[in-house]
Amino acid sequence: MTQSSATSPLFERYLALFSYFALLLWVLAWHGFISPHPDLNSTAVTVGWCIPLLLPFIGIIKGKPYTHAWANFILMFYFLHSLTILYIDNGERMLAAIELLLTSVNFVANILYARHKGKALGLKLTRLSEVEKQEKAKFESSSK
Repeated sequence: MTQSSATSPLFERYLALFSYFALLLWVLAWHGFISPHPDLNSTAVTVGWCIPLLLPFIGIIKGKPYTHAWANFILMFYFLHSLTILYIDNGERMLAAIELLLTSVNFVANILYARHKGKALGLKLTRLSEVEKQEKAKFESSSK
């Protein structure tokens, strides 16, 4: 897919930023105000749920493609949480569905932004087949 046929990197950047902040605000609202845990300190629970999302904050704000890429590992925590709640808790299904939607949008936007920004910066991962060919050539030249 060429850049002209794909979405613009600026759109991807704004989508990644919007969905990141929307997810952060949603987690804050859900656990702090909409449905606080009945048996635990709601402030502690809310802070605990927000801290992982704040880890990539500076890199996301600066638009670093590497940060957008690794932030997806953190998103998997929220993705699994929302799927679990969708499955087990009838009362919070809608809340979990919103979390799932925001997490999924952020995941895709992060991938697209990181890929396009990385290409624009000349950051390119070598294909595995090329790495294997290089390693094979090194091995064969050193064994002679």
